[in-house]
Amino acid sequence: MAFIRTVAVAEAQGDLGRLYEQIGKARGGVADIHQVQSLNPPALAAHLELYKAIMFRPSPLSRAWREAIAVAVSRANQCAYCEAHHGAALAALGGASDVPKGLLAWAARVARQPERSNEEDIETLRALGLDDRAILDAILTVAYFSFANRLVMATGLELEPDFARTCRPTMEK
Repeated sequence: MAFIRTVAVAEAQGDLGRLYEQIGKARGGVADIHQVQSLNPPALAAHLELYKAIMFRPSPLSRAWREAIAVAVSRANQCAYCEAHHGAALAALGGASDVPKGLLAWAARVARQPERSNEEDIETLRALGLDDRAILDAILTVAYFSFANRLVMATGLELEPDFARTCRPTMEK
């Protein structure tokens, strides 16, 4: 239950109803992180587009690596909701045993202390084999999940009992 009023799926109409329908088809249901944004459908729509661009569009980082970064950031930010959701997606992808531990440690540190980022970090990521596009995508993933974690925690969301149904590793249309 959120700290603020939300519009339930069954009550949604107009633009919000269409967004919920799109989300439900693509994700297997409408997670609470989406419903908590129901009072501002344009923000929800923009959020979804950003999420899809960062997590599902082609990238030199595999989907599994991006989910592993999501889990590392969510854990660092103590967001159990996002850690569970994206841990389930990561498991559905088969995990990410090949993700460099240094990448995940960097992601967790940047999530907690972004002001400490420096050029040496970029050189470290390059030494792990990431090119500049992969580095940008890693930074975008950290930034996105820092946003999502704060949205979840500031609105008081708790993990849904049936959360796994909305954790598809793909974004179906």
